[in-house]
Parts: sequence; structure tokens; C-alpha cells
Amino acid sequence: MVKEGQLLWAPSEAFANTSNIARYTRWLASERGLKFAAYGALHQWSVTDVPAFWASIWDYFDVQSSTPYQRVLDQRKMPGAKWFEGSSVNYAEHLLRHEAVAKPGETAFHHLTENRPLQQMSWQELGRQVRILATQLRAMGVVPGDRVVSYMPNVPETAIAMMATLAVGGVWSSAAPEFGVKTVIDRYAQIAPKVMFACDGYRFGGKNFSRVAEVQEIAGKLPGLEKLVWLPYLNPDSTQIPIADAVLWRSLMDHADVPRASFVYERLPFDHPIWVVFSSGTTGLPKPIVHSHVGVLVEHLKLMHFHLNLRPGAAMFFYSTTGWMMWNLLIAALITGGSAVLYDGSPMHPGPDFLWKLAADTRCVSFGASPTFVQMMEKAGLNPGTAYDLSALEAIIVAGSPSTPETFEWFYRCVKQDLWVTSQSGGTEICSGFVGAVPTLPVYAGEIQARMLGMDVQAWNDDGQAVTDEVGELMVMSPFPSMPLYFWNDENDRRYRESYFAQHEGVWRHGDYIKINRRGGCYIYGRSDSTLNRYGVRIGTAEIYRCVEQLPEIADSLIVCCELAGGRYFMPMFVQLRPGQQLDETLREKIGVKLRADCSPRHVPDQLYAVDLIPYTLTGKKMELPVRKILMGWAIEKAVSRDAMMQPTAIDWFIDFAAGNKEMLNG
Repeated sequence: MVKEGQLLWAPSEAFANTSNIARYTRWLASERGLKFAAYGALHQWSVTDVPAFWASIWDYFDVQSSTPYQRVLDQRKMPGAKWFEGSSVNYAEHLLRHEAVAKPGETAFHHLTENRPLQQMSWQELGRQVRILATQLRAMGVVPGDRVVSYMPNVPETAIAMMATLAVGGVWSSAAPEFGVKTVIDRYAQIAPKVMFACDGYRFGGKNFSRVAEVQEIAGKLPGLEKLVWLPYLNPDSTQIPIADAVLWRSLMDHADVPRASFVYERLPFDHPIWVVFSSGTTGLPKPIVHSHVGVLVEHLKLMHFHLNLRPGAAMFFYSTTGWMMWNLLIAALITGGSAVLYDGSPMHPGPDFLWKLAADTRCVSFGASPTFVQMMEKAGLNPGTAYDLSALEAIIVAGSPSTPETFEWFYRCVKQDLWVTSQSGGTEICSGFVGAVPTLPVYAGEIQARMLGMDVQAWNDDGQAVTDEVGELMVMSPFPSMPLYFWNDENDRRYRESYFAQHEGVWRHGDYIKINRRGGCYIYGRSDSTLNRYGVRIGTAEIYRCVEQLPEIADSLIVCCELAGGRYFMPMFVQLRPGQQLDETLREKIGVKLRADCSPRHVPDQLYAVDLIPYTLTGKKMELPVRKILMGWAIEKAVSRDAMMQPTAIDWFIDFAAGNKEMLNG
């Protein structure tokens, strides 16, 4: 069995030397006189001389600005740091920059849905459609600062709408069509959009789901909405528009081409918002997080080139819906001249190997999914490396929740041995990662390779001291460009400060537990607000899941810790069994023995319960906090949002359990 920290892969000399980060390091030596013997030294410089590092990103990638910036960083403080004051940039302009040098017919998007065959869209066609739509948005009266939102699937039209919006200075926001009405209104009512793009429905698992009634209700409850653009996605030939005063997508696109040379991007000040992304929280109103054009631009130039190692012509896939910030990062593949693979539908339809066929058909260089997806592959007994031609595949991106050593090992065993398997961790708050991949470093089982450039991350113990080889709070010591400008309608930044700076002024507390080892490798142990605290001892849920889910009888699990009256604790564990298994005394004892042996006696739950399904958010995170709140007696509507769940009925068992065990839970 693979062990945590076991060496699994090392880059060849050719792979490392031809990587984007190696080229950048050589450029620093020749152009700046800066030489770094290893990645650790490069990272230390990037968080020590913060302005010099980000200035080098600006120069290395030749960022296009109408006006020169006055300074890289006004002062090293959080929140409130100002980046590249005086500059005027546009993120969409840089996304489409490769069009000018792309070969005729060179692919920008591979796209596929359950009701559309695999197709390609060239750089020239993408640029043409963005310019036409941007011109029509201007004709509608969209000016810089106006909000434009979508309720659309992961298809080229959604990406085109985003880029067109950004091109004219509009502020973008996106929700997936599987979101319920309340979830969408909770988001969009906060930002009062002028224009909304919407579709008639979506297809998932071979079934159509109409969204006509939902769009009608949403549009009717968004004050200030002036125009709705209608995409007949399920019925593409339809010309019927069930929304009053809406306009068909095809009508907007049925206009003369706008030559690239004559189209003018709205270049925007350093503090102009690019989009509003919402936290994937399961309770309360989602946090409306605002980023800037210039902040996202320089961060994505660094991330996509140096940490994901994308290049012109390389295809990137990540399974995501339009309601998750990973969709924004998937579109960001264009900033490298690479192509994005867009797929909308079930990852398991028509069969569990479908996404691997897609990777082979599109010659994917970079393939991304969540650890939950790997669990599904393991359960299905897949061996995609022998079933498909994955010779083009170089990298695996695992994101969304902590990865185990077994997750890594599965890729090497079942996909291919010469593979750069990477885990990342960041968040919607920064639309990027704090820790992640470096193509010049080796891969160790379960380990995130390093802290990313420009990310001044430390692990802090309870005394506020930075620690090594110990689990602590993930803290960020220095500002970085893609941190939020602010939260929308957040007076005096109250909610923003409470979210990240309430405990330590001027230091970002992210809410994750992290361990940084002596070689710089990182381990994420889940959210600190869902970490178990049993008799004063903190226990990471990720290590419990890794242990228990190795048992052949267990398909999935979830554990919480409830504080009871009198300082007592109740730590139940809920297990989803594989078909044909029973949670009898033999299995209960087996689970306890394994937890005691592999973890500690404190990791053993007070009670074990078998459930039909473990509840997950739409982004693949186990819903530990909502389950805990339900058990602690919270009102259901305040504890959980069904619209934010993969399978809303999965929470019903826990609601019934709490109702039937009130005396035990409240005693």
C-alpha cells in the first residue's frame, strides 16, 4: 500500500528544462541578474521582494496597458493593498491575445454536451463572436460597471458572453442552470444585473431538465434587469421566447463581423471590478466576492503558465459547472494560447469512462477533476490507461477537496506511470491557488508540491507561531493581486474583514488546516471550521476519511463532532456501505481497530451509522458543517441549502436522525 510522502514521480531533465517556469527563471537571470538554485529560493524571493516579483510578471508577459502603472504596490497591507495604480488593462483582451498569431483553424475550444457532439471552435471564430456580442452589448447600453449575469451551462456561448461582457467593462457573474431559483436570486439580487443570459434548460445523465419556469421567476425578481438574452439550448431550432422582451441569442449574433483591428477593448483602472464570484457556502447569503481586472490578469498569467505549465496548442480539461470558480480557471487556459475543453453533462454518462474518452479524443495535455471523481473511477474498476490513447496527457490537476495518497497512486497505476499528478488548494476568494503544482519538482504521495509563487503562506499554531512539520492554520502574511477588492455592498468592508482578518489584523486566515514540511511540500487537512475538536485535541477529518475509506466495505463516509451540555462531546460517523455490505458488529470493530492503529484512539467515533448517501455540495465537498448544524438543532433552512447540493435528498436522512434523537443530542 502506498504511504503518505512516498516518492511517486520525478520530472525528466527535458520536462523540467522546457517548462515555462524554467524559462522564466533563465529570463530572471539574464534580464534581472537574479539566479536561484532551486524552486524554494525562487519562492522565497517572490514573497520577500513582492513588488519586484510582480513587476517581473508584468514585464515577462508584456502586459498591455494604455497607461503606465505608477507603482506595483502602494503598501504591504491587507486588506486594502492597491496594485498597479495608474494602469489600464482588460482581462478579456489578454484571453484573446493569441488570436493574432494563431494559425487558421487552430482550436480555442473543444466542446461537447450530452446533446451536442464533440466540436471545435477556432481562435478566429471565437474572437469574431466575442466582438459581435460585445458590440451588441454596447448597443444595449452596457457600460463599464454594469453587471451582466448568466444562468447557462458549460458551453461556448457562456464563455463568449463572459468575454464580451469583460471586453466592454461589464462586471460578470455566473450561475449553473442546475441551481434552484432561491440560490440564484440570493446571488443576483445582491448585485442588481442589467442584462441576463439564460437558457431553456440543461441535460444531465440522459435526462432533460427544463428551466423555463425558473428563468421566468428569477427574471421577475431581479429589480433593474433591463434585458434577457435567451439561448434555446435543449431545443436549438426553437424561435419561441417564453420571456417578455427577451432577445434570441442567434438574433444578437446575426450581425456583421467586427474586424479585430478596429475593435476597442475597454481598458479599465486598477481598481475596476472584473466579476463577482460567490462563495460556495451552504448556509446564509453567499459572499459576493469582487476581483479586479489587473489582479486576476497577473495572477492567472503566473498560475496558468508557471504552475499548470500550459502552452500554445495544449488542451486543458477540468470537470466543472459554470457555478464554480474552476470554470473561470478553465477559460483562463486561453491566456497561455492553449485550448479549453468544455463539457456539460454527467461525468458518468453514458458510462463511467466517458471523460477519459473525451481526454483521448481531444488529446488533452492537462486533465482535471475532484478526488470524488477518482473515487467513482475506483468503484467502477476503470483502467483508462489501457482503454484509451492518453499519450498526449502530461498532467493531472486534482482540486476541490483534500487528496489522499491513494488518489495519487490510482493515477499512476491506472492511467500512466510518466505523469505529473498535482493537487491544488486555494479558493473562490482568490480565484486561484495558495499551494499547488511545480513542474520542476518531484511528486510525493498525497503531497501538494509547494507554495505557489507570490503566496506568502505559513502554518500557524494556536500561539500564532509559524511551524514546520506540524498541522496549523493556513495564514497568508503578504498581499497578493487576486485577493478581493471588496465584497459587493459590504459597508466599511465589515463582512470582508470578519471573514479573513477578524483573528489577526493584517494577516489572512483562510480557514484551512495545513502542514508544510521541511522540503516545502504541503498537506491540506480540510476546513478548520469543520475540523473535529475532541477534548481539546484537533483532529482533521481528511485523515479519518483516508483511513476508513481504505476498507473494502466502505464506499464513503462523513464525521462530525457536536458539543453537548456540560462540556461533553458526541462524535458520530456516518458510512455509506458498498452493495451487499452490512454495518454489523464485526464491521464496527474492524473500523475501530483500523482507526486506532492508523490514527489514534481519539479518532474512533462514538457511534457508527449506515446511510444511503453522503451529502456533497455541487463542487464536490462533503457537507460536514451543515450536518453538524442539523444535529445541533439549527433550523433546516438556516443549516443547509438544497440548491447547493449534488443530491438534495441526501440530507433527509440526517434531518430525520436529528428529529429522532433530540434527547441524546440536546442532553
